[in-house]
Amino acid sequence: MFDPIDGTNNYAHGLPIFCASLALEIEGRGEIGAIYDPTRRELFVAERGGGAFLNGRPMHVSTAPTLVESMLVTGFPYDIHNRIPEIVGLFGEFVGKARAVRRLGSAALDLCYVAAGRMDGFWEQGLNAWDIAAGVLLVEEAGGRVTSLDGGPFILRTGRIVATNGPIHDEMLRVVKKFYESPSPI
Repeated sequence: MFDPIDGTNNYAHGLPIFCASLALEIEGRGEIGAIYDPTRRELFVAERGGGAFLNGRPMHVSTAPTLVESMLVTGFPYDIHNRIPEIVGLFGEFVGKARAVRRLGSAALDLCYVAAGRMDGFWEQGLNAWDIAAGVLLVEEAGGRVTSLDGGPFILRTGRIVATNGPIHDEMLRVVKKFYESPSPI
């Protein structure tokens, strides 16, 4: 699958946070992924079982051990106007638990940055498969962990994802679970 411009709104407004993303999926599983950021001239590539690379050099997820020591990244779905309390509420929960939270506008690059150790964790929902297919493989091959938002196995076409360096994964899942189990999160 191919996404010629992930971060379309950024691109349309002249904000240089966008990329092209390409992934080969075989029987529902990503096997090869490549993401190119033309503004930074960065090429992120991964092949299942072969590692993850940035401009030809191996890359690895961060070693941040806890949320309070982590920088997280997320995005907002296109239907956010219909789900503001839910989306912004969960965002707020993470703001209260992490060192920092960013919203860059390109899920593919968000995943690249987790894979490269620039960010420690990512969560989002409402994504299309082409937004994240290559990035999921990059995170996995860089030593990270990827699950569904509820902690179950990651399924590409659900568009619900938590991707981390590994050590903070369960802590992120607990934040999500607590938010959705609270008496009136939305």
